[in-house]
Amino acid sequence: MKQKRQIRIIALVCCIFAVQSTLFEAVAHSPEYEAVAPPSESNKYVLSLAHRGASGFAPENTLSAFDLAVRLKADYLELDVQMSKDGHLVVIHDTMVNRTTDGEGKVKNLTFDQLRSLDAGMWFDPFFAGERIPAFGEILDRYRGRIGMVIEIKQPELYPGIEEKIAGELAARGMHAPDGDSVIVQSFDLRALRHFHTLLPFVPLGLLISRASDSTDRRLDEFAKLVRFVNPVRNLVNESLIDRIHARGMSAFVWPIRKRKYVNGLIADGVDGLITDYPDVVTSARNGWR
Repeated sequence: MKQKRQIRIIALVCCIFAVQSTLFEAVAHSPEYEAVAPPSESNKYVLSLAHRGASGFAPENTLSAFDLAVRLKADYLELDVQMSKDGHLVVIHDTMVNRTTDGEGKVKNLTFDQLRSLDAGMWFDPFFAGERIPAFGEILDRYRGRIGMVIEIKQPELYPGIEEKIAGELAARGMHAPDGDSVIVQSFDLRALRHFHTLLPFVPLGLLISRASDSTDRRLDEFAKLVRFVNPVRNLVNESLIDRIHARGMSAFVWPIRKRKYVNGLIADGVDGLITDYPDVVTSARNGWR
């Protein structure tokens, strides 16, 4: 525990003062992060998607975690969007605040001011005390043009109108016709993605899947009519699934990746990106492939 805390502290100091080499040295000496050998058969560039930011080093879905992901040269931030009682978009994963803040209750039952008053860092480590739940617009303003973003519409059935709210925030910033795939909107909910597509048809979409029944050829054919990305949970992934996703013109980002030992096998399977709590799992491995 003490060693983990030291690594987190070094990580945040790196983020603030841009001492990136210090963080890499600390991570390299952590027993959780043994060096990983380069894949023997593929030099494919695999994208690093920071899962709720660099959430292995800093409290998830906070500015500290997102800032650190940028410093670690992740290709994308992956973040979760929900809506407050008074209609403000906020970045938080759980539908309740209990796990990641010092508060209690459902996100949808708390006002924006109430959500912003909560401490979203202390649960992770006292070093991060005072972190706040970010507003969605705050994240867009802080990181657009600096790093790609994969935006998850979280539990849309709980938040009528959330698709319109997200689309409005993106359009207001000129992010509704992104350069390449700099903005991707994803969800487990295919209906929400269909609705979002009617609002901002040029924003690429990703479907998260966690059930084997969603990996059949019939389902993949259905998904390919709408989405550019099918993003499976790691336990579903094998070379056949990735090949079948690619055969339909889609890409695959796999989640969640928390250990280096999974990297080589997934690269060999042909995945396009890894959604990871530790962005250095991918970025440092890429350095080794050169």
